[in-house]
Amino acid sequence: MTTPRPIPAPTAWTAPFWDAARDGRLVYQTCNSCQVAIMYPKRLCPACLSEDLGWRESAGRGEVYTYSEQVAGPPSGFETLVPYVLAVVRLDEGVQLMTNIVGPGASEVECGDRVAVRFHPVEGTGTVLPVFALDRGDDA
Repeated sequence: MTTPRPIPAPTAWTAPFWDAARDGRLVYQTCNSCQVAIMYPKRLCPACLSEDLGWRESAGRGEVYTYSEQVAGPPSGFETLVPYVLAVVRLDEGVQLMTNIVGPGASEVECGDRVAVRFHPVEGTGTVLPVFALDRGDDA
């Protein structure tokens, strides 16, 4: 079975991110030269252009920077998922990523709400997406 939604195509420098997600871990890049945290995975450090990049594991917690709830739309591969909440989450480690807010209360999310990572396998693809749920402090 396949899915009509777009699926990430890992590259040589993004594969560690997707491999970690498949293992239930959220990672982000860091520059070993200038120590800047990097998200999304890149080939070069955006601050100093070094190629000496490494990976660190995130605690998987952060806050909603901004969000939008999609309630309708044209065929895009996501139409079977509406309504859904698309958000930019700022991790406690300082980097931001675009993701979905899922689970109870997702449609009531507000900027500044605390969230925690969850991992969503995309059926029929082998891809696991990091998504976030409201952080109720229960590590569930």
